Amino acid sequence: MNDNRNKKPNNAPKFNLNWLYIGLIAVIALLMFSNQDDSASKGATYSEFKDYVEKGYASRIIANKDAGTLRMFVNSANIRDVFKTSAQQTGTQPYVSVDFGSVDKLEEFIDKQIEEKHFLGQLSYERESGFLSSLFWNIAPLFFFFFLISFLFRRMGGGMGGSSGIFNVGRSKAKLIEKDEKTSVTFKDVAGQAGAKEEVKEIVDFLKTPQKYTELGGKIPKGALLVGPPGTGKTLLAKAVAGEANVPFFSLSGSDFVEMFVGVGASRVRDLFRQAKEKAPCIIFIDEIDAIGRARSKNAAMGGNDERESTLNQLLTEMDGFGTNSGVIIMAATNRVDILDKALLRAGRFDRQIHVDLPDLNERKEIFNVHLRPVKIDNTVDIDLLSRQTPGFSGADIANVCNEAALIAARHGKQFVGKQDFLDAVDRIIGGLEKKTKVLTTAEKKSIAIHEAGHATISWFLEHANPLIKVTIVPRGRALGAAWYLPEERQITTKEQMLDEMCATLGGRAAEELFIGHISTGAMNDLERVTKQSYSMIAYAGMSDSLPNLCYYNNSEYSFSKPYSESTAQLIDEEVKKMISEQYQRAKEVLDEHKDGHAQLAQILMEREVIFAEDVEKIFGKRPWGSRSEEIMNDSTDVEEIKEEKELPKQAKLPAPATEEEAK
Repeated sequence: MNDNRNKKPNNAPKFNLNWLYIGLIAVIALLMFSNQDDSASKGATYSEFKDYVEKGYASRIIANKDAGTLRMFVNSANIRDVFKTSAQQTGTQPYVSVDFGSVDKLEEFIDKQIEEKHFLGQLSYERESGFLSSLFWNIAPLFFFFFLISFLFRRMGGGMGGSSGIFNVGRSKAKLIEKDEKTSVTFKDVAGQAGAKEEVKEIVDFLKTPQKYTELGGKIPKGALLVGPPGTGKTLLAKAVAGEANVPFFSLSGSDFVEMFVGVGASRVRDLFRQAKEKAPCIIFIDEIDAIGRARSKNAAMGGNDERESTLNQLLTEMDGFGTNSGVIIMAATNRVDILDKALLRAGRFDRQIHVDLPDLNERKEIFNVHLRPVKIDNTVDIDLLSRQTPGFSGADIANVCNEAALIAARHGKQFVGKQDFLDAVDRIIGGLEKKTKVLTTAEKKSIAIHEAGHATISWFLEHANPLIKVTIVPRGRALGAAWYLPEERQITTKEQMLDEMCATLGGRAAEELFIGHISTGAMNDLERVTKQSYSMIAYAGMSDSLPNLCYYNNSEYSFSKPYSESTAQLIDEEVKKMISEQYQRAKEVLDEHKDGHAQLAQILMEREVIFAEDVEKIFGKRPWGSRSEEIMNDSTDVEEIKEEKELPKQAKLPAPATEEEAK
């Protein structure tokens, strides 16, 4: 740790920006008052004035009635006759100042000289401006310029506040939470993520009781990088660290280093670590570090890219360079770890990569318990059911579900938030609002019903297809209909499982061709998912008969072409067509075998606009594969009650399983 007790106080005089303002005002005032007019002038009597005019020396005359004075501007050809010197020394518009008595006599004289062709110019008048008016018009531009400069300096200071202005542009923007300050977020507010919390707690514990680790020869980790998808709680973990750690905590975003001025990013990095060393032991948290930590390119770049790379270079040096950062721990968060520079990820800078993944079933239950604390719920809410029906949801998604449920309950004037409100909230988040105003023709409605019944039929008879929750033809969001399932949460996926899912996805298009006789654009999303999944199976997972055990996935930044030849690309395309054709034919065979049950499902959909797993079981019997479907049906809402009330479906809509490519 740094010992600051022996440091000598810095008695150097500090620069005061007010002196700069005073200097600017003085220079501007000098320029304004010294450059009013550089032309020469001299006084003359009225008789001399008349003589000058009669000789044709006057170019124009400006008289002031109130003051009784006039200015006669001299022709350039007669400057030497009047001023006895050259035009270079008198300026461009030399004049003679004269006092006159009567305006009438002056006008009479000028008119006579014009008639006699002695004066070819004109006589004009001006009003005398008072002292205050003259002072105002001379000082007003000065003050306007001063306030403009002051405003620009403060804005260029990056909103730092105070009077330092532009000289603070290189200062760090980090928000400091002092040792005795406490935030409202603690580890109790971070549900799930047991492994990530354990590692983060260890860092906090090291700062509180370092001797526990140093006695065994351990060293404090220099950095910890939180990695995970958006919404999984990376920033929330950092807030909990700030609330639990009894040390100063610096918090800022990666974009806070970015500025329009060259060199500002590196300067802010230096200033951040300078402050951190003074406060050591302490923690620095950089959110979205990919804003400055992107991998550096090999080619020399210009402009902002050079500035970003210089900022990254300074960060690398400060984290583990020639100097020491004893007692300073750096935490960072990103969801794009694949684009970070390798030098930033090495041990000694970020010793630990803490993965914050999407929550599993038990973790989702814990997250629901946290976000339901401020929500007034009734006894119908089943947290276990909500946890099972939200696979793939992040912590932020679950928080949104709880908030939407409360809004839905308030919209209907309820005193408490019930189970149905939560199920409606899940539908709202995943599928969007119900479009009750969208009118479908009878033919369109029949086509959609046959399409969705095809999905439901095939998924019921395939072993590895996901269990059905409900099927609806109510337009919601951009979809005219949807079949919703409960994907099994698994860490690895077999080829058989993926083929069954692909076959079920193609069930809608197969049903259209078999039972309508023509195909439509309604299967566009299904075809997109199937195509991506088949390419990932063949090119990445090595699940092809012609290209077995080969992976062409390439994430190298130095690759400028596909990692396979054109003949291999053609073979991949052929294998994709073959795989999709086989599953499409398989889907048609299953539908042809169970065409009577499919027709009944489609008819029910036409009448009710929604069917549940219970309706499918009444037609086809119990699902022959496992007991998960029965468990799901037992946990579902009271379908009979919904049917009697003739309401639109309230069951939870769930996302389709991610393809292998999306999972990567």
